Amino acid sequence: MNWDTFAHWGKHISDWGANYHKTLRERPVRSQVQPGDISALIDAIPPEAPVDMATVMADFERIVMPGMTHWQHPRFFAYFPANAAPESILADFLTSTMAAQCMLWQTSPAATEMETRMIDWLRAAIGLPTEFSGVIQDSASGATLAAVLTMREKAVNWAGNSQGLSALPKMRIYCSSEVHSSIDRAVWIAGIGGDNIVRIPVTGPLRGMCPDTLRHTIQTDLDAGLLPIGVIACTGATGMGACDDLTQILPIAQEFNLYSHVDAAWAGAAMICPEFRTLWNGVDQADSVVFNPHKWLGAQFDCSAHFLKNPDDLVKTLAIQPEYLKTHGKDGLINYSEWSVPLGRRFRALKLWFLIRSYGLEGLRNRLRNHVAWSEDLAKRLATVDGVEITSQPILSLFTFRFHPKNGTNIDSFNQMLVDAINDDGRIYITQTLLNGQKVIRFQAGQFDCTQDDINMAFDVITQIAQRLES
Repeated sequence: MNWDTFAHWGKHISDWGANYHKTLRERPVRSQVQPGDISALIDAIPPEAPVDMATVMADFERIVMPGMTHWQHPRFFAYFPANAAPESILADFLTSTMAAQCMLWQTSPAATEMETRMIDWLRAAIGLPTEFSGVIQDSASGATLAAVLTMREKAVNWAGNSQGLSALPKMRIYCSSEVHSSIDRAVWIAGIGGDNIVRIPVTGPLRGMCPDTLRHTIQTDLDAGLLPIGVIACTGATGMGACDDLTQILPIAQEFNLYSHVDAAWAGAAMICPEFRTLWNGVDQADSVVFNPHKWLGAQFDCSAHFLKNPDDLVKTLAIQPEYLKTHGKDGLINYSEWSVPLGRRFRALKLWFLIRSYGLEGLRNRLRNHVAWSEDLAKRLATVDGVEITSQPILSLFTFRFHPKNGTNIDSFNQMLVDAINDDGRIYITQTLLNGQKVIRFQAGQFDCTQDDINMAFDVITQIAQRLES
């Protein structure tokens, strides 16, 4: 392909993208294919001769599109959103076109210096104090892995990377039962072992860690000769939005000199609205905080903001400087490849610059406030439906509920059938979770173009299909 042809197809794909977004409500949210349907349409061996772009695009429509679940659909109410505001998409188009590898300042000074500035914009927007700096990671999972590696190394005076862990006591990391599974994976990869994640029981409507139990458990482990290394707290956990009381949990970490990390991957975006910051009061006492602008804020995936009170701890954990990665003759530089596990880095800051400048913080706040208000209204409407139990009240735009069927069907089985039937229907997409060992249905609003009409349709779909299953 020459660059004139590239320009032609670039316009074609841009037009396709605009039409795709404008017609999303006409598509089923979740892909309706069965396992193996897509692979059966893809040639088993690669072509020897070139295939023209028109054929490739036609095959894209025929093969790929039926197998796509539409995360940008305004009635995507499952998991958490992975938004892509138009301005963010355009910024990523520019990033992909330049295809720069931004691992060092010298490999693209604009990428490094804009990243520093965008992290500071986000820090100010969510109300973190100026003592925090940070880095853009690929995901909250990557940020959490970096935090776990840092708490591990700091606890052993940075000897683990060089000497290994075999001669050390068993390390212990403390969190609630509500934290995301990425915490487990980070602990596995860090060589600490899943058995050394200590799940502290939760309490209260926000299902936060019990502070007294946390303190007692840490002391018990110390007395047993184990090595506590860190506490991972959550604000807006995936299941039902659980929030630890950071005003109590983080001082306990400090009391035992343990590194603390706050996972606010979804809910952190809401902190651009000052009225929601009560959910993470005390966050300024954390060593590390993460939230994903690619979830609720509108940035194209992937883009995760990782804030650090003392970045030197992270750099000391991760930095490797062979001669070929050194920048000579320049002082005071930040090389963000030393702040993350991968060496290679994309120009992720550009989409934040486009996004925040295009909407302004107040424009973004209004979207989030609408999502919260609409979810609260939906929970109230569902609560009036006979047989519906609101199992957790809205935390921001997330709540859970379940139906008690009149036809004698097992409650858990009925609610799973309901989720499956709703998703097969295609008009909306929701997911299930477990709460106190019981199957419940999650609902969260957060797609960038969602409207109140979409929320109203969710009520209609949920109640209509539940009524049909009961009959």
